[in-house]
Amino acid sequence: MMIWLFILGLSILITFIVMLLAWILNHRHNSLREKLSPFECGFDPKNSARIPFSLRFFLLAVIFLVFDIEIALLTPLPIMFSNGAPFSLLISATLFFVILILGLLHEWREGSLNWTH
Repeated sequence: MMIWLFILGLSILITFIVMLLAWILNHRHNSLREKLSPFECGFDPKNSARIPFSLRFFLLAVIFLVFDIEIALLTPLPIMFSNGAPFSLLISATLFFVILILGLLHEWREGSLNWTH
């Protein structure tokens, strides 16, 4: 019982010391204006950071990421089929392809893949 109290006290002490060191190191003051200004890749930090963003570009990037992840999920299928995969894998892979193609057709018909619209 005494060893558990010692371990508990030691862990609380170490946690307190780490938090105190982090607080002390965080409160260093630099009066240099360049170090206090945000790094904005060459842009003037005095201007607004909220510039207009193309929603079409964002949507196309999200669609690309979704299809990229789906391709990564489909990559091991040829190896599994060459090793004699069961019939259930063939059915699930076909269902996955059908859902993928239906999603692509829906996005195409909706116009999400057209850049100028």
